[in-house]
Amino acid sequence: MRISVELERIGDLSVNIAERALEMLKHPPLKPLIDIPRMADISQTMVKDSIYAFISKDDNLAQSVCKRDDQVDDLNDQIFRELLTYIMQDPKTIMRAVDLILVGRHLERIADHATNISEDVIYLVRGKTIKHHCETES
Repeated sequence: MRISVELERIGDLSVNIAERALEMLKHPPLKPLIDIPRMADISQTMVKDSIYAFISKDDNLAQSVCKRDDQVDDLNDQIFRELLTYIMQDPKTIMRAVDLILVGRHLERIADHATNISEDVIYLVRGKTIKHHCETES
């Protein structure tokens, strides 16, 4: 049941990303997209791997999903800082930058939900709660 809630939230965030993408298509691109596609790839793989880890009860795969969450967090921070610079240099970019910031934030939250699924898998297999301690468990 808990995993279905996480998947529903992932779906909601995916809809939010699609809505932002439709809005962004109405305007010229603010900058070439490099880090957001990387975040999307990592987050998507994390979701797939967390589901596969659940189906196959693979706690090692679940552990690897948890460890990848930091990569997505770092990319999100980097994107935010970069877009903040755009906003400070030219206030006309605010709306386009905010759209990209929101997409990054939604991708980061998707990765968090994949991590939550993986933490549940680890609990299911090992009987250990590792919330917020993925890096110390093996």
